[in-house]
Amino acid sequence: MPEITRFYGIIIKLFFADHPPPHFHAVYGDYNALFNVETLEMIEGDLPERAKRLAIEWAKMYQAELKEMWNTQEFKKLPPLK
Repeated sequence: MPEITRFYGIIIKLFFADHPPPHFHAVYGDYNALFNVETLEMIEGDLPERAKRLAIEWAKMYQAELKEMWNTQEFKKLPPLK
């Protein structure tokens, strides 16, 4: 699963052959969660609240790029949250 970015110990990944709805994975230590690209809600898994907020904050900045990657299946690295 390609790593799109990492910040504050959170790794964001996207797997193109994955099931709908369009989503990305956020991994933080032993925690793993899936976020819907359209709504940015956590749809599966769990993350500590702070990590969840940071993942959503980052995804808001790059939501269009995430949608494009899911639809075109063209991978590209994205900047981390600063």
